[in-house]
Amino acid sequence: MAKKTESPPFEVVAIDHIVLRTRRIDEVLGFYCDILGLPQERILKEIGLYQLRAGFALVDIVDVSMTKDSSGGTPVETSEADSRYDHFCLALSDINASEMGAWLQAAGIEPIGEGKLYGATGYGQSYYVKDPDGRTVELKLVEDEE
Repeated sequence: MAKKTESPPFEVVAIDHIVLRTRRIDEVLGFYCDILGLPQERILKEIGLYQLRAGFALVDIVDVSMTKDSSGGTPVETSEADSRYDHFCLALSDINASEMGAWLQAAGIEPIGEGKLYGATGYGQSYYVKDPDGRTVELKLVEDEE
């Protein structure tokens, strides 16, 4: 078990990246790139890694049918650790709540929850949606004008 020590010699300022594993690479890339608009920054097809830019952070999408374990062995299978995943949050700017609601409807995305919640940028309207693999994604408005 980790122990509390003096203040660390660093400050956590943002999410650097997250890693999402999938067997449905085309659908997941379509959701994050085509629907949410994250541009592909780097692709390492030989290991099944697609890195998408989300502002300051990256969203790494890993095709588990291509991924080897650390010893170079067989493709990595889903584990119990996957069930510990809850959600991650993407901060959104340049949109207000009514525009976001209209966009979600036009995109055919049904929120599974929403509300004014607190996060890294303070309070703002959030919408919870599911990606094609059933992961929960929180879409949080940075500047909620309503």
